[in-house]
Amino acid sequence: MASPLSAHQNASLAARMRQRLVDEVAQSLTVLQASIREHLISLLNEAAPMREQQLRRETWTLFEHQKESWLEATLKAWQAALKFAHQRHVALPASTHLELVSTEAVENRMLASRMALALMEVAAGEVNDFRKRLKHLEPAQELSAQDIVHPEVLVFAMLEQWVACGLSLDSWALINEAVQRHINAQWRQIYASCNAELVAQGVLPVVPVESHQKARPAASSYAPPALQAGENYPSGTYPPQNFMSGSAARSDASGRSSQRISATPPRHYSGFPVQAGAEVLPQAGAYGMDVLTRVGRMMPGYFPAQNVSAAVQRGPSAQLMSALAQRPMPGEAWGDAGAEEQPLPVLMVAQVAGELQQKSAELKKLAQNDNEKAIIELITLMFQSILQEDRIPPEIRVWFARLQMPVLSMALQDPDFFNRQNHPARLLIDHMGSCALGFDASDIKSDELATEIKRVVQVVEQYPDAGDRVYERVYEEFKEFLKNYLTQKTASQKLVGVAEQVEQKETLAIQCTIELRNLIKDMPVRDAIRDFLYKVWSEVIAVASMRQGGQHQATLALKKTATDLIWAASAKLNRADRVQVIADLPELLKSLRTGMSLLGLSSELQDGHIKVISDILADAFMSKAQAIDRAQIQALAERLAHLENYFSTEGPEELPLDPQGIEDLLGIDASDLEVVTSGGEVASPVMLAWAQNLSLGAWFSLDYHEQLVQVQYVWSSPLGYLHLFSSVLGRSYLIQTARLAAYLDAGMLKPQEEALLTERATRDALTQIEKYPERLLR
Repeated sequence: MASPLSAHQNASLAARMRQRLVDEVAQSLTVLQASIREHLISLLNEAAPMREQQLRRETWTLFEHQKESWLEATLKAWQAALKFAHQRHVALPASTHLELVSTEAVENRMLASRMALALMEVAAGEVNDFRKRLKHLEPAQELSAQDIVHPEVLVFAMLEQWVACGLSLDSWALINEAVQRHINAQWRQIYASCNAELVAQGVLPVVPVESHQKARPAASSYAPPALQAGENYPSGTYPPQNFMSGSAARSDASGRSSQRISATPPRHYSGFPVQAGAEVLPQAGAYGMDVLTRVGRMMPGYFPAQNVSAAVQRGPSAQLMSALAQRPMPGEAWGDAGAEEQPLPVLMVAQVAGELQQKSAELKKLAQNDNEKAIIELITLMFQSILQEDRIPPEIRVWFARLQMPVLSMALQDPDFFNRQNHPARLLIDHMGSCALGFDASDIKSDELATEIKRVVQVVEQYPDAGDRVYERVYEEFKEFLKNYLTQKTASQKLVGVAEQVEQKETLAIQCTIELRNLIKDMPVRDAIRDFLYKVWSEVIAVASMRQGGQHQATLALKKTATDLIWAASAKLNRADRVQVIADLPELLKSLRTGMSLLGLSSELQDGHIKVISDILADAFMSKAQAIDRAQIQALAERLAHLENYFSTEGPEELPLDPQGIEDLLGIDASDLEVVTSGGEVASPVMLAWAQNLSLGAWFSLDYHEQLVQVQYVWSSPLGYLHLFSSVLGRSYLIQTARLAAYLDAGMLKPQEEALLTERATRDALTQIEKYPERLLR
C-alpha cells in the first residue's frame, strides 16, 4: 500500500492529473476532426431540401478552411482553463464588476450542458469518481464550476471556438451527433485511464458511495380525510387531494370551468398564434381578469388599494430566493433513483406531491409578505393539478414536478408568467404536456419522450438565473427532438421522405411555370411550345433542381435547353440562323429526351412531344413572323440560370397531389396512407393561420369519411404545405394546409384538449383558492 502523500504532493498530483486529462482529450481532438470531415462528406451525398443542402455545402467549405484554426483555438482555451485551475489557490480580490452575458454565450453553455449530460448517461461513474478523487487530494479546496475536470467546461470551449472561427450553431447542429458519439466513446476511456493512474498512486482505491436519504412521507401527511358537508378545514390543513385518480380529483373544477371554454378555434390552443401580452384565460368576466389581481381580491382582509401584481414588482426577498436555490429539490431523489429503487409509479407521484407540498409550506414561512405567499400557493396548486393529470404517464409527471421550483423562482421575479400564454415556460410545459396527453397513457411508448423531458428539466435546473432564455432554448431543442421522435418508425420515415420530395417537386414546378410565363409572355412563342414548357419542361427543371441543385451542371444544361428551344422554334429570317439550328438540332433533341426521361415519361409520350416540336421547327424555317432578338434570348438564359433566386416566398394554396403517384414513389402498397383531397369548405384567414402553426405531437379527433379517428400531429413539411397525422392504429393521413384549415373550420378536425395544460391548471388553482382563500396567507 502506498504511503500517504503530503499536502504539497497531493496538490502536485492533482495538477498532473488535470494536465493528463487535457493532453489526452487534446490528442483525441485530432481524431474528432477527421470524424467531422467524414460526417460532413456523407451529408453532402445525402438528399435534402435546397436550404439544408446549401447549409451543408457552406459548413463543409468553411470547416475545410478553419479546421486547423478551430483545433488550435480549442487547445489554447483548454490550456487557459487548466491554468485557471492551477492558480485557484491564489487569493483573488472579490470583484464587484457586473456585466451582461450575451445570448450566444448562454446558448453555448446550455448546448454544452446538454452534451455533457449525454456523456454522463454513459460515463457518470468514471467522471464522478475522477472528481471525487481530485477532491480527496485537495479536501480544503472545492472544485470550481470552471474547473477543467468538468466535461461541460471542455465542451463549452469547443463550442465557443467553433463560433469564434466563423462557424454557426446551425453548422454545429450538423455535426453534433458525430461529436457526441466521439466524446461518449473517447472521453469515457480517458476519464477511466485517469482514474486508473490515481488508483495506482493509492488515491481512494474504493470510492465511497454517498447515501441520499429519501423523504417518504405517509399519505396522511398530505392527504387529510375528507370532511363532512358543512365542516371547515382546521387551520394549517389543506383540502383533500386524490393522486390515485386525477380525473375524479378534477371533476369539480373542470365541471365548473368547462362551460367557459370556448369552442373552435381555441385561441390559446398549442401552436395557435397568440398576441404578446395576451391573457391566459380568453373569456370575459372573472376568469378574464389579471390572474394575480384576482388572487389579491380573494385574499382575506382585501381592500381596493391592495394589488398583488403591482406589489410583486418590488421583487422577492433574498432569503426566499436563497431557499429556492438549495438542493436537493423535491422529487429529485425519485427522478434520479435506479429502477430497482423506484416505488410503484402512482405511489411515486404521490410521494413527490407530498414533498412538494412540504417544500412549499417551508417557503411560505420564509416569505416576507402576502404577495410572495400568494404566488407560492398559486404555483403549488397549478403543479398539483398537473400531477393529478392521470392521462400523463406517472414517470413523466415526476419530471414535470421537478419544474415547480424553477418555475416558482421565475414567477416570483416575473409575475407576467401567469398572464402570458406565450411565455416560454408555459409554451414548454404545454407542448410537453400535449405530447404526453395520449388517449390512453398505458398504450403510449413514452421511454424516449420521458428521457427527453428529463433532459429538459435537468438543463432548466442547471440555469436557475437564466430567466426566459433557458426556457426558450430548451423549447427549441424539444421541438427539434419531436421532429425525429414522431417519425422514427421505418414506414413513417419513408413516407415523410417521399412527401418532402413531392412537395418540393410540385412547388418548384409551379414556381418554374410562373416564372416562365412571366419571362416569355411578350415573346412571339408558339402556343404548342408554351404548353410544352409550362406542363413538361418546368417539371423537368424542378426535378433536376431538387435532385442535383439549381446550379448543378446538368440542371444548368436543362435550363439552357429551354432557351435553345424557344430560339430554335422562332422564325428564321436569314440563312445563318437556319444553319445554326440545323447544327444544334441533334444536341437539342437529345437534351429534350434526357429531361423527359428524368420525369419517367414513356417512349411513346416522348415521341409524341418530339414530333410536335420537330414540326414546329420545320415550320419556323418558312415562317415570315417576327423573329426573337438574340439579346432577348441571352437575357432569358441568364434569368433561367438563376431561376430559383426569383421564386416567390408565397407558394400555391394547394398542390396537385396524386394519391396513386405517391404510392408509386413509395414503391410499396400504401393502403395505410390516406391522401385527404376532399371535405371541408374554403377556410378563413384565421383558421389558415391556425393550421400553419399547429404544434407537433398534439392529439386530435379526425372526422374522415364519416368515421371518427384519433390522430397525432407528427410531421409538417419543410415548405409548410403538407401535414401528416398518424392514428393509434398505424394509419396515416396526409393533408395540405388549405384542406387542413377547412377541416379545422368545419369541426372535422378537433383538438383533444380545448384548453392547454397550464391554462387548466391555473383555472383549477383559482377554483381551489376561491373555495379556501385563507390558504393564501398560511
